[in-house]
Amino acid sequence: MQFYYYLYKNKLLISDVPFPFKPLTEKAASLYNGYIYRLINTDTSKSKLCYYITHPSQIFSKYESLGLIWDKNQIIYKLPKWILRSIEENRLLCLNTAYPNWEEKLGHTIPVFYENKGFRKWDLTIVGLGDVGGTLITGLRILGGSCINTISIYDRDKNKIKRWEYECNQIIDSNPHTVFPEILPLEKENDLFKCHMFVFCVSVGVPEVGKKVSDVRLMQFEGNSKIIKSYAQKARDCNFSGIFAVVSDPVDLLCKSAFNVGLSPDQIRGYGLGVMNARANYYAAKINGAENFLQDGRCFGPHGEGLVVANSIEHYDEKVSDYLTEKAKNANLHMRAVGFKPYIAPAMSSGGFSIINTIKSEWNYSSTFLGGAFMGCRNKLLPYGTQLEYYKDMKEPLFYRLEKTYNQLLKFKY
Repeated sequence: MQFYYYLYKNKLLISDVPFPFKPLTEKAASLYNGYIYRLINTDTSKSKLCYYITHPSQIFSKYESLGLIWDKNQIIYKLPKWILRSIEENRLLCLNTAYPNWEEKLGHTIPVFYENKGFRKWDLTIVGLGDVGGTLITGLRILGGSCINTISIYDRDKNKIKRWEYECNQIIDSNPHTVFPEILPLEKENDLFKCHMFVFCVSVGVPEVGKKVSDVRLMQFEGNSKIIKSYAQKARDCNFSGIFAVVSDPVDLLCKSAFNVGLSPDQIRGYGLGVMNARANYYAAKINGAENFLQDGRCFGPHGEGLVVANSIEHYDEKVSDYLTEKAKNANLHMRAVGFKPYIAPAMSSGGFSIINTIKSEWNYSSTFLGGAFMGCRNKLLPYGTQLEYYKDMKEPLFYRLEKTYNQLLKFKY
C-alpha cells in the first residue's frame, strides 16, 4: 500500500489517498516527533472519530473490527522504523475524515482531560439512586478524592437525593488532609450535563428476589432503553461533550440505544464487565493452576449472555474458560437464590473502580464502540481517544468465540 505524507496545521497526516495539503517526503515525515494521524474515510455509524493504533496491521485497515485486539492473519507487516516507533510510543492515531468535525481533532484532546497543562479532576453526575446508584456514590466518595472533584446526584424521588447527600457527605476519616469528592444535590434536570461524566444508573423492571427468571439483564432492556434514550436526547440537545457512562443493565445494549439517538460513539462507555472479571477471579482462585487469573486471564463481551472468559491469553484452556464463563455469567442468579439482589459487587467492580481507572487513564474493563457494536474488553481512555488492549498471543479458538459474541451484538434488534 502506498502512503502519502502531509503537514497540515503543523500535524503529520498519513493517508493512502491524495489530499490537498502540503506534501512531505517520507524522509521529512520520519523526523516528526509528535502525534501522527492515519486518515481513513469510513461510515460513521461503524467507526469512532479517533482511536489509538496499537499494532502494525491496523495502519492498513480502513474499518473497525476485532482486528483491533488481535490480527488473526498473522502477517508480518513491513513498515518504516519511525512508524513502528510511533506505535510503541502511543503516538499514532486513526482519524476518520467522514466526520464533519474531523479537523478539530488535530492537536485537541478530549475536553475533560487537562486544565492549565495539569490533570483536571472530573465533575460527575449520577442519575438513579437505587441500590446500584447509592452504592456507587458511596464507593466513589471513599475512593475518588484524587481524581473526582464533585459528584452531583439526581433521582425523580427527591427524598433519595436528600438521603444520599446527607449520608455520603458524612463519610470522612479523622485525617483532615484526606480529600473527598463533594456530593451535590441536583434539583433540576437542566443541570444534569454540567459535568465531565454523566453516569446512568436508572433501572426499571428489576425482578423481585424469589421470582424465577432466565436473564435478569435482558428483562430490563425495554424499560431502561426508553429512559436512556430520553437522557441521551437531553445530552445531545445541550451539546454535551463529556463521557456518557452506562451502568444499568443490559449495559452494552443500552450503550447502543444511546448511540442510536445521536451521541458520538467516542463518548459512550458501558460499565458492566468489571464485575464479570471479579466473579471469574473468585471462581478461578478455587482452581489449581488458575490462581493468577487477574494477571493472566481476561473477560470480553457483554455483561450477561455472550460473555467470554479466558483463563489465560497465552495458555488458553477452553474447558477451564467455559467453566469460568458460566460461573461468572450466572453468579447473579446464585445470589438471588440465597435471597438477595446482587448489586454491591457490580456497583464497585464494574462501576466504582472502573470509572476511577477511566478518569486516571488506566486499564479498565468497559464497553466501547467497535465497528457498530459496544464490545466489552480491557481498554484505556487517553487524551485523544480509546486504546484497546492488544493480544499478540491470543489463540484462534478464543478469537472464534469472541467473533460469535461480537456478531450477536451486531445483529441485536433495537
